[in-house]
Amino acid sequence: MRQAYIDSSVVVAIEFVEESAHQLVDHLLEVEVLLSAALLEAEVRSALWREGRAPGLALLNRIRWVTPPGSLGREIKTALSAGYLRGADLWHVACALRCADSPSDLSFLTLDKDLGFRVFPTCEETG
Repeated sequence: MRQAYIDSSVVVAIEFVEESAHQLVDHLLEVEVLLSAALLEAEVRSALWREGRAPGLALLNRIRWVTPPGSLGREIKTALSAGYLRGADLWHVACALRCADSPSDLSFLTLDKDLGFRVFPTCEETG
């Protein structure tokens, strides 16, 4: 897999060494370029702080941070046309859509079944 957009559910699963963590890391090693919005860092650090965990966050060093210029209105409209998403999830999907010429050009890595993506085979076990 050349490039993929990653959301916080994957990073949190790895940081908390959930059952699927080793499989997730193996999948991520196959990705050449990991993309995400800076919102991911806030979400991950918040989850770690809430649980009294020190951030390892080595994975964050591999991420190419996406800061889309201007409005994401077109991408938000496209994402919502597939169904309702909560604000942070909608932002991640819209940023991912902005990263690719076509949605099929970019994998979206998540464990959140509510987003409607099923990228990792462990998604259903960890969701």
